[in-house]
Amino acid sequence: MAYLWIKAFHIIFIASWFAGLFYLPRIYVNLAQETNPAALERLLGMARRLFRFTTMLALPALLLGLWLWLGYGIRGGWLHAKLALVILVIGYHHACGSLLKKFERGVNTRSHKWFRVFNEVPVLLLIAIVILVVVKPF
Repeated sequence: MAYLWIKAFHIIFIASWFAGLFYLPRIYVNLAQETNPAALERLLGMARRLFRFTTMLALPALLLGLWLWLGYGIRGGWLHAKLALVILVIGYHHACGSLLKKFERGVNTRSHKWFRVFNEVPVLLLIAIVILVVVKPF
């Protein structure tokens, strides 16, 4: 019974984490286009708060996933592939933080078009992860 509760909360935190990863780069699209200083400051505030909140959601998601893996002995080739993709998600999250720091310093060199493409990365990662977990192709 504990396994199902841990799994449920893992899924809840993963969904919440990804919601932040979907929206944060959309704020970056607007930041890359904005020239009004007041609007820039408002968007930066939104991005800071969302990044901080998203990070707080990522931690329990990762810890619960670790608990499921180590505590319940989940294994298989699909899991190795999923863990590799989770490392990429963590890297993407870190990249979002680095990009935020560049916006805060006023040294962003990326265009709004680049951020529109960057925004699609977590969607592709989530699709691949869900397929690996549900289908377990290997």
